[in-house]
Amino acid sequence: MERNRWLTLAIITCLVLCSDGRELKFKFKHKKHASIYNHTLTNIVVHYASAVYVSDLTELFTWTCSKCDGVTEGFQMIELVVDVQSCLQAFVGVAKDPYAIIIAFRGTQEHSLQNWIEDLYWKQLDINYPGMDDAMVHHGFYYAYHNTTIRSGILNAVKRAKEYYGDINIIVTGHSMGGAIAAFCGLDLVVNGNAQNVQVITFGQPRIGNAVFATYYHRLLRNTIRVTHGHDIVPHLPPYYYFFPQKTYHHFPTEVWLYSVGLEFLSYDVEKICDKTGEDPTCSR
Repeated sequence: MERNRWLTLAIITCLVLCSDGRELKFKFKHKKHASIYNHTLTNIVVHYASAVYVSDLTELFTWTCSKCDGVTEGFQMIELVVDVQSCLQAFVGVAKDPYAIIIAFRGTQEHSLQNWIEDLYWKQLDINYPGMDDAMVHHGFYYAYHNTTIRSGILNAVKRAKEYYGDINIIVTGHSMGGAIAAFCGLDLVVNGNAQNVQVITFGQPRIGNAVFATYYHRLLRNTIRVTHGHDIVPHLPPYYYFFPQKTYHHFPTEVWLYSVGLEFLSYDVEKICDKTGEDPTCSR
């Protein structure tokens, strides 16, 4: 009899856990997020964020690399932008689906001292953008975009793409440091380029500015997605100090946090959407 009671309790516990897991999984696909986060689009964009790491520039430019097929098939390269001195790489091209200009930035190169200096140069810098009083940004990432040949190469390529393809949508992406640079590029296109159709989707992006900057950014580019993973340390840097939010770096929404739920008999990935403050403690922070 005692054995049967324990068996019944074990079964009920398992059912509760399964029920909670399913509820969690579907809860994050609430309709109010449908116009903000598009899983299919993000799954396509991540392939571009991955392809920009290809070191064979000929294969990358001709879009014949091992990562240059599948959902990115038919991509037309406009410009491959490389700053050798700063060890930075990006490209601009036009995708068939979604029909848009794609701008992708490479992240940190493991053996690049210059990249590590940019990553670790956490000193905050006053940003010289109109209307952004008291906004401060990550010195290294800001300079990687604004004080190298990357910016001019990107803007010239975007101009040529628009002259040929018209005023189509622009999607800016990147992983890690590339995500940080992509965020600055998207802001630049909106503030200085007067673009109205820019979307930023980044992966494993570190923080790039203080709370004031995050607020301004969200007002200007509401259609911004920052995908993070449960085991990635980079989105936690520079560190967030809970008791000094105005004095530290701060993420802007919307974050899509990917993590795994693993039970002995069931394992699946979960997407949790966090868009309240950009620093929701129930998410990756």
